[in-house]
Amino acid sequence: MKKSLPVIIIAFLLSIVFLLPIIWMIFTSFKTLSDAMSNPSILPSDWTLANYAEIFTDASQAPIILWLFNTGIITLIGTTLVVVVNVLAAYALARLRIPGKKVFMVFIIAGLTIPGIVTLFPMFYLFKSVNLLDTFVPLILPYSASTLGVFLIYNFLLSFPKELEEAAYIDGASQMDILTKVIFPSIKPVVMTLGVITFLNIYNDFLWPSLVINSNEMRTVTTGIAALIQGANFVNPAKMMASTAIATIPALIVFLIANKYFVKSVTNSGIK
Repeated sequence: MKKSLPVIIIAFLLSIVFLLPIIWMIFTSFKTLSDAMSNPSILPSDWTLANYAEIFTDASQAPIILWLFNTGIITLIGTTLVVVVNVLAAYALARLRIPGKKVFMVFIIAGLTIPGIVTLFPMFYLFKSVNLLDTFVPLILPYSASTLGVFLIYNFLLSFPKELEEAAYIDGASQMDILTKVIFPSIKPVVMTLGVITFLNIYNDFLWPSLVINSNEMRTVTTGIAALIQGANFVNPAKMMASTAIATIPALIVFLIANKYFVKSVTNSGIK
């Protein structure tokens, strides 16, 4: 205990440093406009829920519920596509006899080295040429697969014992039964970790939605809050922080629920 005490103290201090912006955001969201502009203390002088009430009642200028709904559709469909496509692709590369399999793996590994920002403008002009800007299509399709996810699941399947699959074949199981009932329960922590990472990446993405979305009704929560900051609410930091706090809640809930899968994934990665 004595040896671990310095580590605990350092970890506690670092956690405070990382949590301080979030704490400041939450407390500021309960301040009045005058209190937020003049009170240097992190705690409000006069606690109020007016900022949250205005956000939900004044939906004409800041329809944050609509933005959250748009973001929810995009993240759920995009994350589902990534998980399904990646699992099927990784299973096919790891187990099926595919001509040119090594070539596919070379392209997948090469794709890991390409920065995502390099593909933004080619994708933008592609969707523009087919008149799909300012729709859900360009917000979902680019997230439909992940080379990193295919690579991770593929390497995990290489160490998965084939004897279990052969036993299932003998019992009359189909290939899809083996994938869903034998393999998937074992790779579930890895898949859930990939799903949560994908969910958070899509949910927090700002650059790509800002390129392909123009109308206020189609905005995601990140682009919507950015518009609030640049608009009239720039002079009201309390209302800005209330909007940010509302937008943070869904991502925080997803992370807390799936946190155990992160631990399982890291633990299982060291088991052969």
